[in-house]
Amino acid sequence: MDLFGYDRYIVCFSGGKDSLACLLHLLDIGIPKEKVELWHHLVDGEGEFFMDWPHAKAYCRAIADYFGIPIYFSWKEGGFKRELQRYNKKSLPTYIQTPEGVIKVGGDRGEGLTRGKFPAVGSIKSGRWCSAILKICVAIAAIVNQPRFNHSRTLIVTGERAEESATRAAYKIFEPHESDRRDSPKLRRHVDRWRPVHKWLEHEVWDIIRHHRINPSPAYRAGFNRLSCALCIFGNSNQFASAKVAVPEQFAEMEKLEKSSGQTIKPPVKRKGSEPERTSIGAIAAKGTLYAAMTPEIIAELTDPDWDLHYPVYVKKWKMPSGAFGEGSGPS
Repeated sequence: MDLFGYDRYIVCFSGGKDSLACLLHLLDIGIPKEKVELWHHLVDGEGEFFMDWPHAKAYCRAIADYFGIPIYFSWKEGGFKRELQRYNKKSLPTYIQTPEGVIKVGGDRGEGLTRGKFPAVGSIKSGRWCSAILKICVAIAAIVNQPRFNHSRTLIVTGERAEESATRAAYKIFEPHESDRRDSPKLRRHVDRWRPVHKWLEHEVWDIIRHHRINPSPAYRAGFNRLSCALCIFGNSNQFASAKVAVPEQFAEMEKLEKSSGQTIKPPVKRKGSEPERTSIGAIAAKGTLYAAMTPEIIAELTDPDWDLHYPVYVKKWKMPSGAFGEGSGPS
């Protein structure tokens, strides 16, 4: 494996600790930053905040600007909410930022599909469509619809770690990417995937962030162990209780959607001899405890869509965030 033999390096960048560690590791081993790009997928699409943290896009932009690396955003039209509310409709278009501007792909093929259910709280294969439709498929579309990836070598860098789950522990560290067409005489699109932090423990992730004095996302400093969606399907009672205080309008919209659809963000619990029981996000949050670090100041930072204009990336006096080594409640 020749890590230096690629024309470009794409870091799939959520702004979370693991993808940040991937970027820092690339730079530490000497990958020229002129060959590096950050890609961030907007799970809510453009405009509305429903599932995601309002600061997330701006935080990612701030990291890119700090290192002088381009960042490209991409999204499914309508994002999570529109996909959830699909009733006998075709898939909506995908929008992709490129060096030449925004391109629109898809949305005019295939047959109508009815979704109507929240993503499965499990692996992608079990039906966790949020990751599949709003991230993985968007990234593949971004590669196959840009001719600049043909007749070249690209390395996709992602931050899954074995410590997170048994499923992720089984992932290969290095493998061809789904968009790879290296054997096509016409395309010669060579695309590999590398998971550089796959064997890292959480303390190693924080060590490299501390070494570079990078200000972690305010979600970690608020008490969350992961920078997932604010209303992530894997959320637990404490996380939902804290999100309800931080993003009350988004939380209320989720409650409204649950009631109108008859579905809940968590699957029903099946009990022997009785009908499956559903628990609303509001009921789950009511059982939780607000994170102690959830101050008015940190809430203002969490919800600032212009985070990059108001907060620093480099912090001289770096402090381990309160959410480090805490309750994960993440994907399998």
